[in-house]
Order: sequence, then C-alpha cells, then structure tokens
Amino acid sequence: MSDIRGTVDAVWRIEGAQVVATLARMTGDLGLAEDLAQEAVADALTQWPEAGVPRNAGAWLTAVAKRRAIDTWRRQERLQERYRTMAHDLTEAAEDEWQPIEDDVLRLVFTACHPVLSRETQVCLTLRVVGGLTSEEIARIMLVPVPTVQARITRAKKTLAASRVPFEAPEQTEWQDRLGGVLGVVYAVFTEGYAATSGQRWIRPDLANEALRLGRVLARLLPRESEVHGLVALMEFQASRFAARVAADGSPVLLADQDRSRWDRAQIRRGQAALARADQVGRGRGSYALQAALAECHAVARSVAETDWERIVLLYEALGRIAPSPVVELNRAVAVSMATGPASALRIVDQLSSAGTLRGSHLLPSVRGELLAQLGRTEEARSELVTAAGLASNEREAEVLRAKAADL
Repeated sequence: MSDIRGTVDAVWRIEGAQVVATLARMTGDLGLAEDLAQEAVADALTQWPEAGVPRNAGAWLTAVAKRRAIDTWRRQERLQERYRTMAHDLTEAAEDEWQPIEDDVLRLVFTACHPVLSRETQVCLTLRVVGGLTSEEIARIMLVPVPTVQARITRAKKTLAASRVPFEAPEQTEWQDRLGGVLGVVYAVFTEGYAATSGQRWIRPDLANEALRLGRVLARLLPRESEVHGLVALMEFQASRFAARVAADGSPVLLADQDRSRWDRAQIRRGQAALARADQVGRGRGSYALQAALAECHAVARSVAETDWERIVLLYEALGRIAPSPVVELNRAVAVSMATGPASALRIVDQLSSAGTLRGSHLLPSVRGELLAQLGRTEEARSELVTAAGLASNEREAEVLRAKAADL
C-alpha cells in the first residue's frame, strides 16, 4: 500500500494541476474541481492496488472525476443538458484523450488570483491547487499557522463560488488588476521548487519548471510588462544552477561549493535576454527585475571570491526600498558580510532578531551562526546552528546545518 501511495503522490505532483484545471474548465467551479480531483485520488488509492496503475494515470484521474461531476449534477437535478453532453463525450473517451490545453493551468492561476480575494489568500489557494502543496507546506512558506492557511483556502473557494467567478483568463483590460497576484504566486510556486520547505528532497524541479513555463507564457501574452520579463529572468538564472545544487546522494550543495561548470550557460543567456527585455520596456526595474539582477551577479561570477559583492549590496538596498521584507534585509546582511566583513553584517542580523519578524524561521539563526563562526565566537555559533537545524522543516537542509554545527 505504501508503494501505491507513493505512486499516487508522484502522479499528483506531476498531473495534479492539469487535472484540477481541466475539471475547473468543465465545471466552472474551482472548489468543486479540487474536491472532485481529491475524490478521484481516493479512488486511485483503493483501486490501483488490485487493478494496477493505469498506463495514463492523469487521464484515469480526470475521467473518474468527470464521472463524479456527472453524478453530482444528476443528484442535484440540474444542468441536464450539460450532463447529457458530458455523458456522451465520456462514452467515446479513452485514456488517450488526455491532451490538456497548454493555458489551462494559467487560467487556473488567474482564477485563483481574482481581485475578490486578498493577496495572501491568492497565494495560499494557488499553492494548493497549482503547486499541490499541503496546508503544512504552505504554512511554512507563508510563515503563518496551519489553521490560518486552511481557513484561507476554504474561504477562498466559498468566495469564488459566491462571486460566480468564471474559470477563464480575464480580458486584457482586467489583466493589470490581477498581474501582481499572478506574478507573486508563480514565483511562490517556483520558490518551493527551488528550495522545498519540507520533505526529503532539497529541490522539486517539477514545481519550478511548471512555474517557469507559466512565466514564459505570460511573457508572450504581455510583452510590454517589464516585471513579467524580470520574473522570467529571475527564474531562468536560478534554475540554471539546479544540476549543481544537489549531490549524487540528494544532499544540498551550497553556492560556495557548487561546480559552476555544471551551471546551464544557455539558461543563463536566456535569463540575460529576459532581463534585457525588461529594461527595454523603459519603466525602471521593479522587485523581480532587481532580484534577477542579483541572480545575474552570481551567474556571471567565476567564483564566490570574484563575485561583485558591492554591487549586490547596492541592489539589495534598492530592493529593500521598493519591496521591504525581513528576508531581503537578511540577504543584504549576507552580502554585507562578504563585502565588508561579518561584524557589520551581524549588527543587521541582531536588529532583525530584536524585531522578531522572523521568529520561528530557521533562516535567521542559520545566518547568525555563520557570522558568529567567522568572528570566532564558536560556542555561540554552534548553538545558533543547532537551533536553526531544529527549526528547519526540510530534512536535507537540517542535515547541512547539523553538519556545520558538528564541524565547529
């Protein structure tokens, strides 16, 4: 049973967003679509151990969910014409019909980012239905309690249903109102793929690649939006390092230890081209373009020592002004330590610690531990790294932090 559960989980990670998107297009109801998809997953757990895993598992889940939708409409004695049409289609359907429209997932993102929802709720809902993340994983990303995430997702589905939000990409005149939310959730999905918040894997390329695909689609649809190109550039630069970020045993390889010859130079060039397109629009760099410029500094440097840390500090200062965040400030502290030394960087980190904005996150004690180690304050450094390891929810990351503490 555990093998089947692992198979079902893998299928859901790969196909889940497409299944939900297809069902949402069919039913016009995002909440119902996800419920139907989850019921199909439950059926798979009970049927596949005896019947075997279907050749096209995504098609199987979709077909089962469609039949459940028809049963729901029949019981409710409504949408009879729609029922007859779908029932006719299903009699002719085979598993090979699974050919999801490329932009279905993008429509799903736009639906989840409707202005009737708050930005925080948009991110939670999209991570759930597009990224397939659990409430626990989303809570770690959002730095909020699990019940808060669950309440946001439940409320979001009810709000979309009550507002009769259609499953479709908005008219071009409406895109601007949703674009900020869409870019935010696409990058949130990518970030979870780039550095998983929990589990045994350090990276999840399936999530990151899907986010990058959506970003490229958006760039084709909105060629005059500089931040769209900035986000694509940022994801291209970061994804270029995937091959070097994980060792053969799956353990993380940190930036300073990565074999830069394994970085994807073609992808770096695509990132530079996307950043150039962002600049050509001529509206100044926004937060994504600034983050892309930061990533470019690392991408073009031949080593950590040859990285332009002074420029990185300046870029973080600019980013902190237009998109202030404790994580941005923490990253600035790391850059400051490389540019001018750990003492000045530690003062920045201690200010963040006093503010308490990153309480419960492993990020602050992990950085503080590194800085203390550089200053020769070994016992304090070890304590901070052990604390960080205890807070890290990704086991691979926790292993790295425990190893650093042991080395001290």
